[in-house]
Amino acid sequence: MTAPLQFGLDTFGDVTKDAVGAMLPHAQVIRNVVDEAVLADELGLDFIGLGEHHRADFAISSPETVLAAIAARTQHIHLGSAVTVLSSDDPIRVFQRFATLDALSNGRAEVILGRGSFTESFPLFGFDLRKYEELFEEKLDLFAALLPQKPVSWEGKLRPPLRDQLVYPPVEHGTLKTWIGVGGSPQSVVRAAHYDLPLMLAIIGGDPARFTPFVDLHHRAAKEFGRTAQPIGVHSPGYVAETDEQAREQLWPDYKAMRDRIGKERGWPPMGRDEFVNEVEQGSLYAGSPETVARKIARMAKTLGISRFQLKYSAGPLPHEKLMKSIELYGRKVVPMVREMLAA
Repeated sequence: MTAPLQFGLDTFGDVTKDAVGAMLPHAQVIRNVVDEAVLADELGLDFIGLGEHHRADFAISSPETVLAAIAARTQHIHLGSAVTVLSSDDPIRVFQRFATLDALSNGRAEVILGRGSFTESFPLFGFDLRKYEELFEEKLDLFAALLPQKPVSWEGKLRPPLRDQLVYPPVEHGTLKTWIGVGGSPQSVVRAAHYDLPLMLAIIGGDPARFTPFVDLHHRAAKEFGRTAQPIGVHSPGYVAETDEQAREQLWPDYKAMRDRIGKERGWPPMGRDEFVNEVEQGSLYAGSPETVARKIARMAKTLGISRFQLKYSAGPLPHEKLMKSIELYGRKVVPMVREMLAA
């Protein structure tokens, strides 16, 4: 019997506006994220993921610290990163921080490891961006060696070797749930299968069906490695309001502000309204009424055969109050509708 689809939320701690349109300080944004996660737990959602960034427009640079605060105020929701930029971190310290979070939350910690689509962490922590691929490959290899929680003997090129080294604290029950976050790299899909880890697809634009080859590749690679394919999840942006028109009108200016700010850094043209509408109607932007968003999630879930959907509910400077309303509609209305659609 196929396990029911899990539902989560993701945020990067986008710096948001107050009631009069002024940008909030990072500290208040972080406190608001904790409140948003508490609401998600009360609504019975399965997961909350916090992204790691090191720039002015996103408030969260240390997801594990914020997740620890959330752990103290929640009971059931699983807590993880979205993503942890392993390439510019130390795998042993990442494991220790999430093992500590797992202890504080009574077994609710997860980690999603990725290379990161932003590169600010590389110069910040003294890593050579020219070794972008090599850093991730080697550090993931070491992290995977830690998961069995046995004495580790490991050797790479970028750090001294380990000889029969135990790492503390151990995870209390089982192993630390670890996902590989993938934005568009077939190599990362195969890598997840190689290490026997679940796959989280970051689908932030275009028709989600175009990721079907990645799903097929994950299954084929797992079979070739002699393993059963691990779960696959999807992370995509969205916003839920009472009506389609309300969702579009409330989201559009703030989504455009975020998209244009990042696009200017990457050489993209400003986002037009037609492009926004196309993403809502045909792409991977889950914005609309509960019914509209539910139908779109159910269609994508059936197409890709996923185990979890994580809605990136923060998009630009949308006020905290609107985000709370969107989370409530997602938990109270969208999730039950999707479950009914998938059961039909």
